[in-house]
Amino acid sequence: FGFRGETTVVAPGINSKMDEMRAAYGLLNLRQVDAAIAARKRVAEKYVAALADVKGIELFPYEINPTFKWNYAYFPILVTDDYRMSRDALYEFMKTQNVLGRRYFYPLITAFEPYKTYPSADEANLSIANRLASQVI
Repeated sequence: FGFRGETTVVAPGINSKMDEMRAAYGLLNLRQVDAAIAARKRVAEKYVAALADVKGIELFPYEINPTFKWNYAYFPILVTDDYRMSRDALYEFMKTQNVLGRRYFYPLITAFEPYKTYPSADEANLSIANRLASQVI
């Protein structure tokens, strides 16, 4: 993908993982998709119940649109300044508990060498993106 570690881009990359073997495996697994989504939904419901009233943690509004069918593959949270630790501290703590999250949108693509000299990469233009990049797990 062009990454070295989580936050260092060493080369342009692409996000293509589907060769013929993985495509065949995917076709076989289609039979289990509904059960997998149902299992992930149960986990997401537990997260919602546990985190709904935690000060400083904001949850994604999963019921945005009644025609939208969520697959529960991801469970992003927003860690605000009201939480008792920073997003990065929480991220590191989660790893010690074997809860494997990811700092989504971090670092912003505009921080990578090939892009950071573009005028559109100026931090003054990206206040919302930078804030979210520092708060989302």
